[in-house]
Amino acid sequence: MAVPKKKTSKAKRDQRRAHWRRQAAKQAQRALSLGKSILTGRSKSFVFPEDEDEDEE
Repeated sequence: MAVPKKKTSKAKRDQRRAHWRRQAAKQAQRALSLGKSILTGRSKSFVFPEDEDEDEE
């Protein structure tokens, strides 16, 4: 059975978790920014299909 050789330090554990949280916060900020740009109609990097029914009315 495989067993870890040494215990991971709390500092190393906290560093990994901080990195993971930082990545998650960055992705959340990007998603919010993209959503805002789509709502304002200024998005050039995100392509999505528009319903043709809405244009006819």
